[in-house]
Amino acid sequence: MSIKMSSRPSRVMQVFIGKKLYNGFSSNNSRTAIIMKNAKGGKIMSSIDIQKVSIIELEVDAIVNAANTALQHGGGVCGVIFDAAGQRELQAACNEIGHCNTGNAVITPGFKLPAKHVIHAVGPIWRGGYDNEPKLLYSAYKQALTVAKENGLHSIAFPLISAGIYGYPQDQAWRKALQACHDFIEANGDYEIDIIFAVIDDDIMNKGLKARAELNI
Repeated sequence: MSIKMSSRPSRVMQVFIGKKLYNGFSSNNSRTAIIMKNAKGGKIMSSIDIQKVSIIELEVDAIVNAANTALQHGGGVCGVIFDAAGQRELQAACNEIGHCNTGNAVITPGFKLPAKHVIHAVGPIWRGGYDNEPKLLYSAYKQALTVAKENGLHSIAFPLISAGIYGYPQDQAWRKALQACHDFIEANGDYEIDIIFAVIDDDIMNKGLKARAELNI
């Protein structure tokens, strides 16, 4: 349940919670819970978690597809999500939208997925860091979370956007992803959301945990 706040949160507190069980999937790594407290004493608790799990198995309000601007079935995690959702149905929904600019996000139903919705966020292709990639990647996460809030969703799972076939260096991608999500939670103290980063590779997961520790998130 959301708690409406009339002003900016007066306090932000981060706590680390141990092993978490989320919709049947356990994580042996700690998760960051961010507690927002307003002047009236109401509390909103959101969280950022990194789990070793396939994103298509999570029963969340929305999973995020690392989409292309044409919103077409693609490679990597995009293709996996399309296939699991039902390629024909998901592609038809995407075709009705038609296009999504880099750094933006749109939403469709989840169809055959356990998740209720798919939010399609378009990250940048890595071009050496000289083509506004960090800003666009940050925006892709921010816009995906904004779409979730606008649609009343309170749990969301992300892949590591742009870090696959788009070539964004994984260490840098993690830092931008975690910072964007943390900033969004702090800026939206009236909104509770659980954020999961779903990865299936141990090396990528360890890079995420390292980045989170360095950022103190």
